Amino acid sequence: MTKEFDLAQSLARGVADRGGAWDFIRGFAAHWVRPLESGDGWAESDLAAAEERLGVALPAALREAYLLFGRRSDLTDHQDILLAPAELYVDRAKEALVFRHENQGAASWGLLLGDLREDDPPVFIRADLADKDAERWEGWLGRLSLCFVEIVLSESLHAPEPCCDALDPDDGDIELLEEHAVQLPFPPYPIGEEENGGRWFLAGDVLLYDGGGMSLLARGRTLEGLDRIRELIPGDWLDEHG
Repeated sequence: MTKEFDLAQSLARGVADRGGAWDFIRGFAAHWVRPLESGDGWAESDLAAAEERLGVALPAALREAYLLFGRRSDLTDHQDILLAPAELYVDRAKEALVFRHENQGAASWGLLLGDLREDDPPVFIRADLADKDAERWEGWLGRLSLCFVEIVLSESLHAPEPCCDALDPDDGDIELLEEHAVQLPFPPYPIGEEENGGRWFLAGDVLLYDGGGMSLLARGRTLEGLDRIRELIPGDWLDEHG
């Protein structure tokens, strides 16, 4: 890690409040991707047009995120899709404002309409089921700004460069992960699945995600960092891009 950006400390502040979340995203972008610049966000006029079309006011956290980095697909769209302001919509049951889609349409992320007056409302996820009547919005993360931190972290695991690996772990692999990496201060999620929810770790300059023991993903700042992880956690690691 560089002295200029301590990922763990910055993430701890990012989890605390939405101002910290935006500071974390600025720092992560600068040191792991490329710095945020003027023009990386949508214009105020784009958000105003979305509000007029939808007939609702967008929460402060959604506006701030879109204005700051909403156009930075390298932070938000490697795997899943952050909708542009013109693409935001209210679901057919008129329960939620949808702002993100899973890349194959298997799920959507949204904000309940009754929560839109909150500055930083909770985020819900809904699976796309064959039985539409069985679809339900279920808790994902307690604050939208926290969700954007998760988006930036999770999308970095699928960046189109040879610094991302994936492993189908067994119990021994998870034990090695816990031994050799530091768990980051991000709450397990989805809400209600804390015991088996996703967890984030850091080992040197490698970011790792444990998907409840079902998957292990790694994103290194360098190939050398990933090589060290492969040595510490031996297994059939697969390059995310071949």
